[in-house]
Amino acid sequence: MAAPPSPRPPVMVLPFPAQGHVMPLMELSHRLVGHGLEVDFVNTHYNHDRALKAMAAERGTVDPDGIHMVSLPDGMGPDGDRTDIALLGSGLPAAMLGPLKEMIRSKKIKWVIADVSMCWAMELAATAGVRVALFSTFSAAVFALRLHVPKLIDDGVLDESGNVRRNETIQLTPKMPPIEAAELPWVCLSSLPERRRLMIQILLKTNPVIPLAAIVICNTFEGIESEALDLLPNALPVGPLEAPAASSSAGQLWPEDPVCLPWLDAQARGSVIYVAFGSFTVFDAARVQELADGLELTGRPFLWAVRPNITAGIGEEWFDAFKLRVEGKGLVVGWAPQQRVLSHPSVACFVSHCGWNSTMEGMLHGVPFLCWPYFADQFANQSYICNVWGTGVKVHADERGAVTKEDIKNKVEQLLGDDGIKARAATWKDAASTSIAEGGSSDQNLLKLVKLLTHQ
Repeated sequence: MAAPPSPRPPVMVLPFPAQGHVMPLMELSHRLVGHGLEVDFVNTHYNHDRALKAMAAERGTVDPDGIHMVSLPDGMGPDGDRTDIALLGSGLPAAMLGPLKEMIRSKKIKWVIADVSMCWAMELAATAGVRVALFSTFSAAVFALRLHVPKLIDDGVLDESGNVRRNETIQLTPKMPPIEAAELPWVCLSSLPERRRLMIQILLKTNPVIPLAAIVICNTFEGIESEALDLLPNALPVGPLEAPAASSSAGQLWPEDPVCLPWLDAQARGSVIYVAFGSFTVFDAARVQELADGLELTGRPFLWAVRPNITAGIGEEWFDAFKLRVEGKGLVVGWAPQQRVLSHPSVACFVSHCGWNSTMEGMLHGVPFLCWPYFADQFANQSYICNVWGTGVKVHADERGAVTKEDIKNKVEQLLGDDGIKARAATWKDAASTSIAEGGSSDQNLLKLVKLLTHQ
């Protein structure tokens, strides 16, 4: 009699509860399931419900292709402000550590892959007997900057509350992005001094446990961040990660609007401006108006993803009127299937907040960037794009803090008229594609990860 098949090794995956963190860890989970592992994917109750509704709206089902979707409380009440990242993050350990320990024991889990923004989960190695791998949802360069923050404090560039004492340009190695101290992710994450202090204190408390992780998985690749990766402990780059083409990633917290895909099919090759600002950017009425007018002023077809809470200053009526006004020239959707959009041949450029997921996706598809960062690591990513890789240009705000319609029009023309930018974007596309192809550096690193997780 043949021996029964051995059970699939179980792995718990624990993202920080925000769209830009859930998505890449779900993409990694699909890869692990494809290599024979079993994944328990832990969302908060709030995001679990959103993810299931988004999947049901898109596919009529809530089965994320064999990944077990589970959820735990986040410590906030039903009306808690989950866009307050510092407040949300500070309450997660108390809310989640106990239930996580029970889940690990009951399911006999041996490995936890935790978002580095949840690196308090390293405590589970001692209390629940698991091995913990960390996953970086931001660039290796930003990760290296995180580890460098104590030195910046010692050198008097920052204080322990995240205030800038000496605004100087920081560049750890020649091929890493130069960034002003005032644009460090933990400094520009919030305009509230108490929130900055809270984030810096969490960082200083958790930094020492990072080298204790079994491995640090990075959504990047060796060809583009080799110097930054050399500064990290035990780094394993497996990116750029992408959702499987044949299935929903189950990592979306808003339902995707597929109407834009046939619309893109009807546009000329290399003609469309794609505009999307991620899950946290908030614009006031003046900024939205200037952007809308700027897109019209370009005279080019555009696809603009406007999530429901992108502005509190303009109502649905204004957007409805704008949609009618630009009908036939532009399309406004709620939440676009971004990877499919960026891979579409009609897309010419990407007006982006420069979140790391968007940066990697744009690079993988060879799309030039018009950079419009909002907060956190997005300024460092803009510096990579504009100052190191040479694949984009950035907008400039006026004295009101708004980007004018004229600047939008002029920067789009500058971007699309620069053959050097297009050539460099194509070169990096080839490098990114090679890294994840069979035998590429990221593909080989993924196999190393699977081996590590399988041999328990």
